[in-house]
Amino acid sequence: MSAPVSVIIPTLNVGTAIMPTLASLVEASAEGLVGQVIIADGGSTDGIAEIAEEVGADFVTASPGRGGQLRAGAEAARGSWLLFLHADTVPLDGWSQQVARHIERHPEKAAHFRLRFDSDRRYARWTEGWTNIRARWLKLPFGDQGLLISRALYDEIGGYEAIPLMEDVAIIRAVGRKRLRELPATVVTDPVRYEREGYWRRGWRNWGYLTLYRLGVSPDSLAARYRK
Repeated sequence: MSAPVSVIIPTLNVGTAIMPTLASLVEASAEGLVGQVIIADGGSTDGIAEIAEEVGADFVTASPGRGGQLRAGAEAARGSWLLFLHADTVPLDGWSQQVARHIERHPEKAAHFRLRFDSDRRYARWTEGWTNIRARWLKLPFGDQGLLISRALYDEIGGYEAIPLMEDVAIIRAVGRKRLRELPATVVTDPVRYEREGYWRRGWRNWGYLTLYRLGVSPDSLAARYRK
């Protein structure tokens, strides 16, 4: 049986920050779980195409915006399962066994990881704790928690929307609460935006955008407000 998982990573001038994420995939490749890595780029000028070639990843381009980039990456995927990861999200050792177990035991469901921030700050612990509670009980993981989904389910729900913001919320809503589970595995992500803006401020800002989106405000309007 060929390796079933294609990993899709959206990039936009992330530079060498992607290297830990790529390194974390080696164990799954060696175990025959991951057979393809796709870097879906939004117009970087940092040499990411050369990095993709060096590590043997496929390289696709799309207009800037995670939704469109993730969609383009999925279109290039050959695997029967898709794993979407942000460029600064690093699965910890042992994650591949949990993914393989999910594929075997829960083929009808999508899954996300538990989140940890790469920070020793007290506020980081509080924020990641709330994030994991929200994902587990409200079934609202964000994109930095990754998304594992079968090709069949991805195609059934129409995949990622090419929208400038809230693409992660939109696809989780399409998956549905009953077809989503948390993997007993953790990813570590860079908290730079939280530490730059403040954990509480960033957290409330994210919650505000989520609320507005669920009330019907368009992703384009939210993206314009986000850029300001």
